[in-house]
Amino acid sequence: MEMMPPEHFMKIALELAARGKGYTSPNPMVGAVVVKNGKIIGQGWHEKVGGPHAEVNAINDAGDAASGSTLYVTLEPCNHQGRTPPCTQKILAANIRHVVMAMTDPNPDVSGGGAAFLTQNGITVDSGICEAEARRLNESFIKYSAVKRPFVLLKCAATLDGRIATRTGDSKWVTGASSRKYVHELRHASDAILVGVNTVKADNPSLTTRLDDKKGKDPIRIVLDTRLSIPENSKLLQIPAGSDTLIITGNSKSSSKRDAIENSGVKVIDAVLNADGRIDLDALMTQLGQMGITSLLIEGGAQVAASALQAGIVDKINFFYAPRILAADDGIPMCSGTGPELMADSIPVKDIRVRQFDNDVMIEGYLR
Repeated sequence: MEMMPPEHFMKIALELAARGKGYTSPNPMVGAVVVKNGKIIGQGWHEKVGGPHAEVNAINDAGDAASGSTLYVTLEPCNHQGRTPPCTQKILAANIRHVVMAMTDPNPDVSGGGAAFLTQNGITVDSGICEAEARRLNESFIKYSAVKRPFVLLKCAATLDGRIATRTGDSKWVTGASSRKYVHELRHASDAILVGVNTVKADNPSLTTRLDDKKGKDPIRIVLDTRLSIPENSKLLQIPAGSDTLIITGNSKSSSKRDAIENSGVKVIDAVLNADGRIDLDALMTQLGQMGITSLLIEGGAQVAASALQAGIVDKINFFYAPRILAADDGIPMCSGTGPELMADSIPVKDIRVRQFDNDVMIEGYLR
């Protein structure tokens, strides 16, 4: 019988892991398959935070047949008691002979511990199979584990000549339905979503997640509002069940408007202001990290996009371009304000991927 390469089984484990997207934070997405005599006899993934880990689900799926098998898992099995017992004990009890993992745990406090424990107990351990794919899948978890700040994705949608709205502010709709559907997947996968108060005034968005095929998770909605000027009838001040709204302000004084907003269940948070009187986004990322927010989607307008890029807080971009041309320079650009004098001082984007959504094109890339 022809034996499949380890990459074959790890890719299946990665596909399983991705099913947990949006449901596992602050835990990572993890998938696992149990293989014996070249066949998958058990599979599982981490389905929700607080629930059994992928290895447990896969071993339970395999049952007694797991004895003497190989376990493929997308992340190093845990060797510590958290919300659930250590997976290493489950692997040991199932008499698994060989563990193949895509990557070690990025948490510096536990990295290597699971693999070391398994090796000490006579189990063969291999690592690094499909590691790049595994790291991309859990890029938010990896960054948060290292620096306790959210992984930041900036999303923009523009015409081919770089405008996000007409001179009147009309932006419905720049891109097509297929692109917008993908943006809801991004919202579902993010702990929080951030916009500026000007976007709230112009569009009155809900910033909720709407998916066709499953119940999406609403991210925490965050509004940058230095002077607390958000209209009191904004949809964002009517909180849906199970979701929070945070208004980030530089106006720390108590006021009747602040009291009214807070009494409706919306949190008003004072932020550090920088020299020009705007919210210091770098300091805000530390604040959000302390609140346990591991991933942030920025959907702000031109001012917020420029501020985020200039503050150096953006890890990744998703820029959507629609097959439309305004053919003028009076529309609203993707970024506003003053830029660098030299092209050499522009922000480089690396590891580019291009995807098409019907006739729209999305450019994805990393800024660090």
